[in-house]
Amino acid sequence: MSTTQMTVARTPSAERLPLQPLIALFTAGLITTLTEALPAGVLPQMSGALGVSESVAGQTVTIYAVGTLLTAIPVSLATASWPRRHLLLAALAGFVLANLVTAVSLSFPVTMGARVLAGASSGVVWSLLGGYASRLVGPGLRGRAMAFAMAGTPVALSLGVPVGAYLGRAVGWQLTFGVVTALTGLLVGWTLWSLPNFPGQQAEDRIPLRRILRLRGLRTVLVVTGVFVLAHTILYTYIAPILADVGLRDQVQWILLDFGIASIVSIWLTGVLIDRHHRRLVVLSTALFAAAAGVLAVAAASPAVDYVAVAAWGLAFGGAATLLQSALMRAAGEHADVAQSSMVTTWNLGIGLGGLVGGALLAGFGSESLLVAAVVLLVPTALVVVLARGYAFPKRGPVAG
Repeated sequence: MSTTQMTVARTPSAERLPLQPLIALFTAGLITTLTEALPAGVLPQMSGALGVSESVAGQTVTIYAVGTLLTAIPVSLATASWPRRHLLLAALAGFVLANLVTAVSLSFPVTMGARVLAGASSGVVWSLLGGYASRLVGPGLRGRAMAFAMAGTPVALSLGVPVGAYLGRAVGWQLTFGVVTALTGLLVGWTLWSLPNFPGQQAEDRIPLRRILRLRGLRTVLVVTGVFVLAHTILYTYIAPILADVGLRDQVQWILLDFGIASIVSIWLTGVLIDRHHRRLVVLSTALFAAAAGVLAVAAASPAVDYVAVAAWGLAFGGAATLLQSALMRAAGEHADVAQSSMVTTWNLGIGLGGLVGGALLAGFGSESLLVAAVVLLVPTALVVVLARGYAFPKRGPVAG
């Protein structure tokens, strides 16, 4: 049976969400984010076992992002013709190998090499998730399907990483990575059973990336994405010193939980509303984030204000990946899979720059400068979204597939 025939035979009805394949995509996103962020929760144990300082051990997170940043576009271009399930399985196999090596290695260089492989696998998964989810359903459910698939990220950050940190203390960091390895192995089997194998793009249908990036609206979406993630990373990475400087050091974990819960609510609301109100949600997301940053900049010393503002920030951020990816897919059309790799690169560039810029501002000007920087970045970004109603964030039209 050909790939095309298999796709037609196994594609679920467009009248309802196909939960089994979407659970596979959700779990792939969860494992991707969990693998990236887990070292932060077990850093003291990792640094001791690997014989390096905590600051050096923390570079296992940095090198992961570097691996994603450097490989997302070239790997996406090289594998554009691969059947989509084959490519997803290859990426999951990369996670199995990388996390297994991390679980058994006591060599810092070997562990760093495994983290590069994990980062490269991450770039593949993120390039696939949105397009894969949208191809599982009809036009009326594409946004909802994408929101379901992308929900793995906030769930991993708000629940998975804290649980991983607890396991790290209770049973050891190596066994914790072993658990993630086993979960990924189970996902490989679930993916083989539940996901249809959509074909890749034929060589004659592909165009160079530079031409894709010239498509109307696409560069605007990428710029908005980069600045949005940059502002988020500046605040999220350094939220502890921000709160400590206004006497709220003991509130950090609860305020982060507040952010995580709001992010999950945002994912749910995005899934319910995106197919009918995509543009309104993008405008609301950027404007709400800008407003939250502004409120924090002027009243961060008030715990009540912090909880409300951070909840608004979580509501703005939780569904942002789905909203921005769907906008990019609409602008890219049939070239969405390759264009998604540029989104992955832009997203990780924003994360990397956020850590660097935020650190420099904190060291040179104090924590208040982080809040001011976020406002300066977000206000014009919100204005761009409001004005970009022609191609980047159009008022009408279904979420792309």
